[in-house]
Amino acid sequence: MASNSETIYIKAERNIEVTNPQVTLGDVLNLECSNPAVVPKLKAIKLLTFHHTDKKNQNRTAVSVLRVIQLIHEKYPNIDVQNLGEQDFIVTYEEQQTAGGFIHWLKAAIVVLISFIGAAFSIMAFNNDVDVTKMFGQIYQLVTGTESNGFTILELTYSIGLIIGILTFFNHFGKKRFSVDPTPMEVEMRLYENDLQTTLIENISRKGKELDVDKRNTSGSYRT
Repeated sequence: MASNSETIYIKAERNIEVTNPQVTLGDVLNLECSNPAVVPKLKAIKLLTFHHTDKKNQNRTAVSVLRVIQLIHEKYPNIDVQNLGEQDFIVTYEEQQTAGGFIHWLKAAIVVLISFIGAAFSIMAFNNDVDVTKMFGQIYQLVTGTESNGFTILELTYSIGLIIGILTFFNHFGKKRFSVDPTPMEVEMRLYENDLQTTLIENISRKGKELDVDKRNTSGSYRT
């Protein structure tokens, strides 16, 4: 039994994915204690059990850190628990289905093709909207005194500058990064993930399905 002076530090990420339907504290938490004998016992404590109830073989629930603290105190009533992570976090169980290498390459090729076509269409629509061709023709004729044939130094430098601008904005080319800063796409994805996770937690909590001390399932299982 832990003494009164011992403190256990716990930390949970906002969203945790597990592949085992039997979820323990060790699957969702990082734990630290000055007593090395305590941590393995706490990691083995069962948090919840997922059951296959949907067609996509995926279950998700929100867990309150108060439920975690309650489970720890059931085993060590006198231990002091310090939470350094999230107050509510999402646990997602998903069965692993490995597809063949050809399927992965096919999906990647489709995504690249759609992205390329979409970006090209956006650039062409912008150029037609502001009539870049006419503007370049007028500038070329004003500077040189001759009529533009549509393939001049202006179009060439514009195309090169467009490529450089895109690479600079997205901050990487292939696997090479130009700086240590995250790319705009990464920033937007993180903002989207944070908003998505906040919405999921609030929706699950409003439906009364959050695993909390006051909403305890006596069977120790979770069903969608």
